[in-house]
Amino acid sequence: MTARLTPPLAKDLFDFPPDLVWALHCAKGPVPRSAVQAARDFLNLELRPWESGPDNWLKPTQSLREEAARLCSARAEDFTLVASTSDGLTKVAQSYPWREGDEALAPLGEFPSNAWPWKALAAHGVSWREVPLWDGHKAGRDALAGAPPAAGLKPEQSLLEAIGTRTRILTVSWVRFQDGLRLDLKRLAAGCAERGVDLVVDGIQGAGTLPVVLEGLAAFCTGVHKGLLSPQGVGLLWTDPGFRARLNPMGSWLSVEQGADFSRPVTDFERAWLGDGRKLEQGGSGGLLLTAAAASLAALNRAGTEDIARHVDALQAEFLRRLAGSGQWGEEARRLEALRAENRLGPILSLHHRGRGMAALDAAQKAGLGRRIFTSTREGYLRIALHGWHDDRDIARLVDWLA
Repeated sequence: MTARLTPPLAKDLFDFPPDLVWALHCAKGPVPRSAVQAARDFLNLELRPWESGPDNWLKPTQSLREEAARLCSARAEDFTLVASTSDGLTKVAQSYPWREGDEALAPLGEFPSNAWPWKALAAHGVSWREVPLWDGHKAGRDALAGAPPAAGLKPEQSLLEAIGTRTRILTVSWVRFQDGLRLDLKRLAAGCAERGVDLVVDGIQGAGTLPVVLEGLAAFCTGVHKGLLSPQGVGLLWTDPGFRARLNPMGSWLSVEQGADFSRPVTDFERAWLGDGRKLEQGGSGGLLLTAAAASLAALNRAGTEDIARHVDALQAEFLRRLAGSGQWGEEARRLEALRAENRLGPILSLHHRGRGMAALDAAQKAGLGRRIFTSTREGYLRIALHGWHDDRDIARLVDWLA
């Protein structure tokens, strides 16, 4: 079967013990050995700065931009290096040319990274509104009472129909963190363009396991510590040039022309703001984390996210086929398989509690830990996240644990 083919990411790229199944990159991805070595090499240079060139401190930023551009089939100059998904979305929210009475629209139950940056705008007269995506969709204090997504949904239609005269931005998660539903960004982008609304995307649960398509988006932001397999503390913010031109600069000394050129007096403040992604950046960035992130993205680029996506889809199909015969999880396996057949899943298989409550999910997760299987629970779902290093042996262990 397809899932038994050699994984696009070889297991020996990482430091996995042979008895461990890490199905938890939706919370924290493992860092490849090559990224750890790159970080060590960077620190060795820090030990002897006199052996480095005067502009060596800028190299990690350019390396990461170039690897991000390869990953997303985009231009390096359109990326802003940020500290996290939250940081990138906050920069967009704070620099956007809002008018009092404007609105940011979002699906119900977004991860907090894609909620608080918009809710913080209330002091400026900007509101934030949530839209349920299916019948029985609930979040917040009612999350456990909600129904899970099923085949035949039209979440994009629900969002586009909710756009009103005050809506300026629609902000969505590409892949939802709790239920694993994947939104059709191409359809949303077309609908937003027709309505004159900017589409902003939190891509952290899809980046690294799905090919990134940026056409029609205003902004795409992701942290690198999940599917991008990098140390936490770095994020990538891509902005469309036309959209970015409308944003106010954040005010960094490196976001102006010749900001890092010390042959020009740095106290010469008669400079233009840059038009590329540096317009929204902070000052100097942590080269150690940027170096490791660039090495991680290089490993993903060598494997190819298209191949990773095909491999993950095949693994999911086999896992759900085997689990469908389970008395406890069979119904959930069939629900997820129907969603998978409609290209509605990212890398996360989210098994709903079906009225059993979080205690049952936590017990199942704890039983998995006893078998050295690492998964997570969120808001009524047991999450199993598959990536490019998993193989059929991992699937067999996952099914044996649950069945």
